[in-house]
Amino acid sequence: MNTLINKKVQFQDLGLIDYQEAWDYQEKIFAGTIAIKTANRDVEKDKQRLTPNYLLFCQHPHVYTLGKSGKQDHLLLSEDDLAAKQAKYYRINRGGDITYHGPGQIVGYPIFDLDNFFTDIHRYMRTLEEAIILTLADYGLEAGRINGLTGVWFDFKEQENSRKICALGVKSSRWVTMHGFALNVNTDLSYFGNIVPCGIQDKAVTSMAAELGRELDIQEVSDKLKNHLAGLFQMEL
Repeated sequence: MNTLINKKVQFQDLGLIDYQEAWDYQEKIFAGTIAIKTANRDVEKDKQRLTPNYLLFCQHPHVYTLGKSGKQDHLLLSEDDLAAKQAKYYRINRGGDITYHGPGQIVGYPIFDLDNFFTDIHRYMRTLEEAIILTLADYGLEAGRINGLTGVWFDFKEQENSRKICALGVKSSRWVTMHGFALNVNTDLSYFGNIVPCGIQDKAVTSMAAELGRELDIQEVSDKLKNHLAGLFQMEL
């Protein structure tokens, strides 16, 4: 275990970036952090190095990603259909099933060494969800969790018309995380019609714009979300 604690997190807004480019960048940071942790095990405490933490925010051009537990047939498009919609498709190494990313969505990639915070993946996932729930509450939107399902939902109590507002899918190794969450702000929801979102057949997907009936300032939403994450993780951005 890393005995040095680093609560500082380097925040980077990557803007609109190709999915593969962002994934490669995550992998590079992820591998570098694990290399530091591995090296620290073999040296005395006074020679150990702090592990860095990163929080990346971005938007992606239209793309569908399928996680390790996902089914190929949850993508309802052929290769020609994907090309016609100017969308890409990737199988990736996070948990979860299929999801969509596109403009108008805040995608967050925390690459944290959880030894700097708490070593509990369940708590980590719930903390990410809590930051989303608090951000939505800033706009008068009541969201929450549904037992047995990851992500953040509207109508999470009665569940007569449950709607997913945020998807989560993470990978971790040696307590270092990558991948993360996708919050639908001004997202074109028609793209979700081409998949079985997160493998769930009977529940809808929504966005903040759809719920509020207006477009939002995505930078303002990003700032609120970033601040809630900083508070919940007690991190120094």
